[in-house]
Amino acid sequence: MRLLRGNPATRRAVGLVLLAVAVSVACVFLGRWQWHRHVARDAAIRLVEQNYSADPVPLDALLPATGATLDPGDVWRQATVTGTYDADATVLLRNRPVNSQPGFHVITPLVLADGSALVVDRGWVAWDDDASGEVDVPAPPAGDVTVTVHLRPDEPADARSAPAGQVQAINVGQVLAAGGSDAESYGGYGGLVEETPAPATALGNLPAPSTDPGSHLSYAFQWWTFSVGSLAAFGWLARRELLEGAEAAAAGEDGDGSPRAPRPAPAQQSRRRRTSDEEAEDALIDSQLG
Repeated sequence: MRLLRGNPATRRAVGLVLLAVAVSVACVFLGRWQWHRHVARDAAIRLVEQNYSADPVPLDALLPATGATLDPGDVWRQATVTGTYDADATVLLRNRPVNSQPGFHVITPLVLADGSALVVDRGWVAWDDDASGEVDVPAPPAGDVTVTVHLRPDEPADARSAPAGQVQAINVGQVLAAGGSDAESYGGYGGLVEETPAPATALGNLPAPSTDPGSHLSYAFQWWTFSVGSLAAFGWLARRELLEGAEAAAAGEDGDGSPRAPRPAPAQQSRRRRTSDEEAEDALIDSQLG
């Protein structure tokens, strides 16, 4: 502690080392955060590649009953089911542009033979480029329809308000409520692949999920590189401070570069001259003769 109080160069070097450790630790955690995002994104891509083009199975093989929640491992699986579209309960999903084109997703419940309903995202319709004006929504096929869908998990409910007949998220409860339907449904919805018979006017196809891994992995390595680089850079600066402090001390300067105050010279001991016997005898004779 005395060394730190008395040597400014040492204090600066210690401060640089502490700063290096703090920056390095922060970079390590940021790198871990990006790494976890990369791992999650990689798992999502593998799920898409595994399920998206798999052969369709009956709906009840994946969602056996109303209220059933879609298993995370079955997301993007294809399922087939037959029912009748409840066209009067159609709602529009807001704020989901496709390829930067403003538009709405068209969501219609498919009522099954037992009276339950599967919410189906049938596709999308384009809006004006300036997002104004009315939207013409083609009607779904009438009567019994066999559909193939990609199953998706129910989205969280969105607290934002929306105009009548529209929703902000594909939350099954909110979709049915906005369409005025009281049918029981499932803990998931379907993105349309095909429907038989086909409608008179087809909607725009839903885009395939992205399999772009993004830049999370490269960002993770960049943060870890910054972590090592900060230790090296601040360590070099701390070493330079110590070397310059040592050079200043050798040159008679304080650690901050100011001239060092001269040290007081050691007191010299006065030496008394010893009087010899002959000098004492001469002094006595002189006093008597005087």
